[in-house]
Amino acid sequence: MSQEVNEVIILGSGPAGLTAAIYCGRANLKPVVVEGLHAGGQLINTTDVENYPGFPEGVQGPEMMELFKKQAARFETRFVSGDATRIDLSSTPFRLWVEEQELTARSIIVATGASPRTLDIPGEVQYAGHGVSYCATCDGFFFRGQEIAVVGGGDTAMEEALFLTKFGSRVTIVHRRDQLRASKIMADRALNHDKIELLWDTVVEEVLGDGSKVTAIRVRNVKSGEISERPCGGFFVGVGHVPTTAIFEGQLATDEQGYLKVGVGSTTDVPGVFVAGDVHDHVYRQAVTAAGAGCKAAIDCERWLEAQSS
Repeated sequence: MSQEVNEVIILGSGPAGLTAAIYCGRANLKPVVVEGLHAGGQLINTTDVENYPGFPEGVQGPEMMELFKKQAARFETRFVSGDATRIDLSSTPFRLWVEEQELTARSIIVATGASPRTLDIPGEVQYAGHGVSYCATCDGFFFRGQEIAVVGGGDTAMEEALFLTKFGSRVTIVHRRDQLRASKIMADRALNHDKIELLWDTVVEEVLGDGSKVTAIRVRNVKSGEISERPCGGFFVGVGHVPTTAIFEGQLATDEQGYLKVGVGSTTDVPGVFVAGDVHDHVYRQAVTAAGAGCKAAIDCERWLEAQSS
């Protein structure tokens, strides 16, 4: 494969990358998907997906991504396991390396996604998908009538908390400082909401559970040192995401948060390089919007390649 110049290489195998592969495959571009070490994206760590159209009974995240992959494979998509470790966009064909394997392509679709920032506390990994969540719009529905806790002090945490008031009996925001970092409008909305309680100067030290689901969090007041437990059924980590863009540093334009900038459609500042999914989108971050972005990137890519050949 290293000697062949591929029409398109897609970086990432979440909903954006695999949808792009389906569309590129149907356009007879014979796409190559570099899956990444965490093949399948964030949905691999998601238990129940109930808001993706076409699954009226819901579907397990890993099962859904396996279906995406099978559909892409049906249209002659080739898969390369592992992470892209280096990329050269300075000339065409573009070159990238997966460990020591070199691949070349006329075009690139970047769908490397983003990862939620974690707290690295006991119980967080154990109960991920079983009460610990990083997406209120994905999982809020599962905690109807329950106590919910959100950690964070920025706009992300406020947005999560406000959304969760639709479901929880009470939402507690845990923040390590005595004032919020969020914008004034978001902070005011949270502070004035009758279902939201602020727990100031406090950090979460451990997620507690009964072995199958979250039951409480252990918190510590950073000023007094007092340790206590707060019962909750859902614990949402709202401290932001980290886009997977390190290998594009100095080659593709990013915003101040590190997300890739997109021009018209899904184009970047490098002709022939297109973007889809959470590596650009830090607003919606849903499987369905990522899939839609993958479709757009594939169509933009196909039309660009056709224009180069005419």
